[in-house]
Amino acid sequence: MRENIPWREARDLLLSLAKETDIEETGPDECAGRVLAFDLTASGDVPPFDRSAYDGYAMRSQDLEGAGKDSPVTLRITETVPAGKVPTRPVVPGTAARLMTGAKIPDGADCVINFERTAFTDETVTVFHPLRQGENIVRRGEDVAAGTLLAPRGTVIDPGLAGTLAAQGITRIRVYRKPVIALISTGSEVVEADSEEAPGKIRNANRTAFTALLQTEGCLVRYMGLAGDDAGEIASLISRGLEECDAVIVTGGVSVGEWDVTPDAMALSGAEILIRGVSMKPGMACAFAYRGGKPVFGLSGNPASALTNYCACVLPAVRRMAGRAEALPETFTAEMAEGFGKKSPSERFLRGRIRFEGGKTLFVSSARQGNAVLSSAIGCNAFARIPAGSGPVEAGRTVDGFML
Repeated sequence: MRENIPWREARDLLLSLAKETDIEETGPDECAGRVLAFDLTASGDVPPFDRSAYDGYAMRSQDLEGAGKDSPVTLRITETVPAGKVPTRPVVPGTAARLMTGAKIPDGADCVINFERTAFTDETVTVFHPLRQGENIVRRGEDVAAGTLLAPRGTVIDPGLAGTLAAQGITRIRVYRKPVIALISTGSEVVEADSEEAPGKIRNANRTAFTALLQTEGCLVRYMGLAGDDAGEIASLISRGLEECDAVIVTGGVSVGEWDVTPDAMALSGAEILIRGVSMKPGMACAFAYRGGKPVFGLSGNPASALTNYCACVLPAVRRMAGRAEALPETFTAEMAEGFGKKSPSERFLRGRIRFEGGKTLFVSSARQGNAVLSSAIGCNAFARIPAGSGPVEAGRTVDGFML
């Protein structure tokens, strides 16, 4: 077991042990946010033929050589081609085809002019300037060429990828199964959110906060229940979570006090504790274990501490379990919009948000940064990192960090 190790070391170890879930199929209307389980390679060109960029006329650029305001060129219209129809006649010298946006370019034509730039009748079209070969034609394969790698395995399906799958005719999409995460709350002082207020009790904010966190990563959450400060009771819930789910998250009971029994419960459940404590603030108190290839993530009962450790150390492993190729959060460099007055003996993470102002990237820290101040996470989309050994941080100082 490793104790009080650097947070990056903990993150990398958890990430290295994480395994993707099984593969299943989904349909195009349910694929948003799912993770692609195969390399998507274009099976054909998109568009599959040369097509018109405008409502207008397809013609030969050779016929327009020398055309001008005082020397217009008049061509005979041979047919009208709506979008979705196939031309029936080639364009030959002295002719043009009337066509709609997206219509297939007739054989023989090599340019298109839009209606607004011509004079026309039902039988003829007159052009007052030359056109370049290929002008206003969307070429076959201009969007996607056959054989192109469109998205590698592990890509999260966004609207662009969803549409691209449809354009390739893929209606059954192989994706990774959503990880099922068991969630356990501990602490004799904790009651559920719908309980009446009582002296010495606090409502279970971690349950709802972590359910939301995990759902945003495409996970399914199964709440195992609320346990008191009893190692046997917690161990029973951990075992059930490991039997029914892909991973377990326990909040509370991971410090070194008399009533911090979650590590004992992990051992009772048969899990091997790999890490006990990481060098970071907040979120130092934690315990990470494995049983049967499945992780048990023990986090602080203080909501902000639990949130910070989860985002820094656990989140990449959860993303890898979901099948995501890019498991590490996006990083940033920014200037502190305001100063931070405390010293940082160990690496510290500030909750806040990124703002762009006056050509600068600014990090705006939340007003309160206490371990139990969950409200500081409202609107939070980034964590700034303050190096170990730093004194107070002045406004304007450059910091790095990672995005949520």
